[in-house]
Amino acid sequence: MAARRKPGRSNTVPKTERRLQILSAARDVFAKRGYHQTTIDDIVLSAGVARGTFYLYFEDKRAVFSDLIDRFAVKLTMAIEHIVTDDPLRPVANQVQDNIRSVVRTCLSERTMTKILFTGAVGVDPEFDRKIATFYDTVVQLLTESLRDGQTLGIVADGEPRVLAYLSIGAFKELLYQAVILGLSEESAEVLLQQMYNFLRQGYLRVSEIMGPSKPVRSRRKN
Repeated sequence: MAARRKPGRSNTVPKTERRLQILSAARDVFAKRGYHQTTIDDIVLSAGVARGTFYLYFEDKRAVFSDLIDRFAVKLTMAIEHIVTDDPLRPVANQVQDNIRSVVRTCLSERTMTKILFTGAVGVDPEFDRKIATFYDTVVQLLTESLRDGQTLGIVADGEPRVLAYLSIGAFKELLYQAVILGLSEESAEVLLQQMYNFLRQGYLRVSEIMGPSKPVRSRRKN
């Protein structure tokens, strides 16, 4: 009789885990070599899987790259919360800072994807370039609408909302890119947050002084 396998000794890796394994390896290779210089052989070697295994999950390297960008875009979108202007317990200033903090921390915790999105995503191919352009257009549109609403409420200065959106995104993008390139730690998020917030306050943002702590309250250690 054939020997029975002991429970928990299977070498089978769950499909979800294997997919994430390939994505993680591809992310690192893309960041190091760039999209055009990266080959599927590079990815499978880094992931430690067979070429045939790769094709069970992805059609080609473009599909991997697209999946990585989509996942990161979702994380960035989820990091931003809708600002409520009539909540006495959450002044607009605090909510703006919370959103900036969340985006900065997301980018600093996903340095490789931040670098790829800001430097390596353009020029992949015409179809993919259109996808990236659509992503940025969506962000611009959302910010433009928010700024227009802010002008109606009197918390954003007069000006063309779309132009203000382009200026804001350009400044934020460069700040995050430099933070990643310079290797700033996640602890630097609060410093970057304050600098960006001050930049907006001195520009078009018109909000009341912050009431209460602007930083997340941490549990105090007992003496």
